[in-house]
Amino acid sequence: MTDDAKIKICNIYKIFGSQPQQYLDRVKNGLSKTALLNEEGAVLGINNVSLDIFEGKTSVIMGLSGSGKSTLIRHLNRLIEPTAGEIFVNNENILNFSKSRLLDFRRHQISMVFQKFALLPHKSVLENVMYPLLISGAHQMVAKKAARYQIELVGLEEFENKFPFQLSGGMQQRVGLARALVTDADILLMDEAFSALDPLIRNDMQIQLKQLQSRLNKTIVFITHDLDEALILGDQIAILKDGELRQCGTTSSILLSPADDYVRRFTRDVNRARVVNIGSIAETCHIIDGVPPSGYGEMSFPVGVTALIYRNGYELNAISAHHIRIGAKPSEAIMRNANLMLEDIIADFASGIEYIAVTSQKEQIIGVITQQCLLRSLVQKDR
Repeated sequence: MTDDAKIKICNIYKIFGSQPQQYLDRVKNGLSKTALLNEEGAVLGINNVSLDIFEGKTSVIMGLSGSGKSTLIRHLNRLIEPTAGEIFVNNENILNFSKSRLLDFRRHQISMVFQKFALLPHKSVLENVMYPLLISGAHQMVAKKAARYQIELVGLEEFENKFPFQLSGGMQQRVGLARALVTDADILLMDEAFSALDPLIRNDMQIQLKQLQSRLNKTIVFITHDLDEALILGDQIAILKDGELRQCGTTSSILLSPADDYVRRFTRDVNRARVVNIGSIAETCHIIDGVPPSGYGEMSFPVGVTALIYRNGYELNAISAHHIRIGAKPSEAIMRNANLMLEDIIADFASGIEYIAVTSQKEQIIGVITQQCLLRSLVQKDR
C-alpha cells in the first residue's frame, strides 16, 4: 500500500452468512470459497483484497460473474460492510464514520452510477439531475444552475424537459452520469454502468467518459466484466476471481506479464497492437552524440544494452551487438513517442526502418525498438 493513494483498500474480507465472524479465521487459514459454501452454506464474497486507487485516475475492477467486483465497489461507500479489513479515503478510515459523517461522505465526496439507470420516472431530465443537490439542502436556483451545466457537459441540453421514457438507453445513462457528477464529488463509482447498452451506444459512452475524465480528472472506480472495456478505460486494471485479487497493473503489464494462468487465459485473445504502448516494450539503449565510427566492428557493448544510438543533430543512426557480430552497417533510426500503440509503428517498420528510438513527453530517448522486439510483443504470451 502507498501513502499517496486516494483510496486504500486494506485486507478486506466479506463473508455472507448468518454468523460470518465465526468462519473468518478458517478463511484466513485457507478455506476456499467452494468449501465454505459446501460445508457451512456461507458465501465468501471478498477474500483478503488490498488495492490502491489513485487520484485523478480511472481504476477498473473486473472479473467474471461471481468474482466479487460489485461486492468490492459497494464497500467504498459502505453500502456493504466488510467482515474484516480497513478502507481509507484521503487517509480517513471510512469504517469509523458515524452515521452523520457517512451521510455527508455519500452526499459530497462520493457518487455512484449503477447498471440500471435508476431515474425517477415522474421527473424530467433536469429534475433528475437536480435531485441529489435538493436533498442535500441546496437552493432551487443553485441546484438548477449546476444541473444544467452537467446536462450540457453530457450533451443533453436540448432534452432537459423530457422524461426518462422519452429517451434512449444511452441518453438515460448519460442522465445518470450527469446526476452523479452534479454533486462535484471527487470519487465516482461506476458499477457495470454501460453493460445494459447496445454495443454502438456503449462504445459512444466509453468515448464520452474518457473525454469527460480528461477534463474533470475524477477518481473513477469502474466495474466491468468486459476486458475490451477495461482496456479502453483503465489507467490501472485489477482482476478478481472468486473474491481474490489475481493481478493489478497497467494494461501493458497485465498483457505482457500475466501473473498466473487465469489472467493469461483472460487476456489471450486481446489484440495487443491496439492496447500496448511502445514505451512498455522498449529495450535498453545507450545514447552517443556524434557519428558512428568507421571501425565499429571491434566495439564493445555496455552490459545490458540492446543498441547504441548515435545522434548527430536531427539525424539518428543505430547499431546493435547483433549487427557488430554480422558486420552490418549502422541503420537509420527514427523517434516515436512512448505513448503510441504498437499498431502505430507497424507502418514505420514496413517502410524499411530497422530501429525506432522511443521518447518521453520531453522528447528524451528512453529506449529502442527493433522489428524483432515488435514481433515478439505481438505474438508472445509472456514477455
